[in-house]
Amino acid sequence: MGLQPQLERKTMTTKFLHNYPFKNKPFLHQQAYLERFWNHRVAALFADMGTGKSFMVINNIAMLYDQGNINAVLIVAPKGVYRNWHETELPKHLPSHVVFRMALWNPSPKKAERESMDRLFEVTEDLKILIMNIEALSTDKGVKFANRFLMSHEAFMAIDESTTIKTPTAARAKNAVKVGKYAKYRRIMTGSPVTKSPMDLYQQCAFLSEECLDSRSFYAFQARYAVTVERSLATHSFKQVVGYRHLDELQEKINKFAFRVTKEECLDLPDKMYTKREVELTDEQIKAYMEMKTMALSLFKEGMVSTVNALTQIMRLHQIVCGHVKLDDGTVKELPNNRVKELMNVVEESSGKIIIWANYRHDIEAIKLALQKEYGMNSVATYYGDTEADDRQKIVIDFQDPDSELRFFVGNPRTGGYGLTLTAANVVVYFSNSFDLEVRLQSEDRAHRIGQTKKVTYIDLISPKTVDEKIVQALRAKIDIANQVMGEDLKEWLI
Repeated sequence: MGLQPQLERKTMTTKFLHNYPFKNKPFLHQQAYLERFWNHRVAALFADMGTGKSFMVINNIAMLYDQGNINAVLIVAPKGVYRNWHETELPKHLPSHVVFRMALWNPSPKKAERESMDRLFEVTEDLKILIMNIEALSTDKGVKFANRFLMSHEAFMAIDESTTIKTPTAARAKNAVKVGKYAKYRRIMTGSPVTKSPMDLYQQCAFLSEECLDSRSFYAFQARYAVTVERSLATHSFKQVVGYRHLDELQEKINKFAFRVTKEECLDLPDKMYTKREVELTDEQIKAYMEMKTMALSLFKEGMVSTVNALTQIMRLHQIVCGHVKLDDGTVKELPNNRVKELMNVVEESSGKIIIWANYRHDIEAIKLALQKEYGMNSVATYYGDTEADDRQKIVIDFQDPDSELRFFVGNPRTGGYGLTLTAANVVVYFSNSFDLEVRLQSEDRAHRIGQTKKVTYIDLISPKTVDEKIVQALRAKIDIANQVMGEDLKEWLI
């Protein structure tokens, strides 16, 4: 292909983007992605958390729709994220001129939900958007519905946090590849596509196309890029990966279809970026929460928890949401919950050192155990009331040391949220919040202070329609009042 047609196409794309009616002005890196990939059939968006992956993909969708290339979209995302697409990201970023209808997947829908899903198959000119959680692709019902939706339309399909399909033997990973073949355009999105080894890339890229990595199977990919040795265990033999090779070649292949964004490269990003991850309550939590909310007590096999005033009731509700509750006899009852699991998902998607704030010592210890199990005994340190005074300074020194094994600082914001310098981290996770605005702002500033050279991302774990949301709304209101008193503009914050 000659140089002149390429230059003409690039000029047309630049002009198209320059005049595009974005609802929100794109950052430079977001515009660069759209200039390069907006009309490509497949693309990987490997962008750090907080750099606006959803903005890029949503406007990519709008452009393809405007050009008549698609009339439907399937977004697949983890449980903690997929509702956010429906309630926040799409309404916030989809250009105002795009007329759309949208539905959330529900395997057992109520009448209104069923009608919303059925309307996606009506023959109309508006954009149809279906949002599913990745777990749906582990079920026959979910796979059949996704197939029907894609086969009925000229569709765009995106998998958010695509490391959820990195395991080639997992049902949802295999089904994602099969379902994706019915989509005209495909995208994968994640901050860290390689969480444990380069082998993580295969299934994510297979969803896009087998041609991306030029490997027809995982075993062919492994044979090319991994060094393996034959091992035996009793009667079972297997290939153990002991190293990697041809990684420069692999990088060249990836660069042809992938767009990489790191926060360090995004000079026009704000210094602080806020996002949230939704955590669904388990059946056991819902039962205990509703009992505590309506009757101010809850019964368990191990005993009872009751309250004598509204403040104690709110605290008990908050504990239940976090995954435990203190019984009347003083013992702690642990409840099955998804909160630590969602935290581990966030950690997997992040790189570098991380601060994790939690209000209850039970949660701090639970987080510590989960991180040690996955990342090693020396990877995490806790900083709360029980932490010995002599250990506290060493924890901070080790955390600030880039060569130290200590990657995770897990603390109580009332204990560790004041005075400490923890600028080695540029990701801060709030496992839970309190109503105290000073504690929140002080704990945020442990990472965002003199010595910090990177953008800082703050991630809140929130269970919808619970006291979690009430706490965040209260903090938001207090921030607004403080700004008005000081005559300052309203700050960008979580909500």
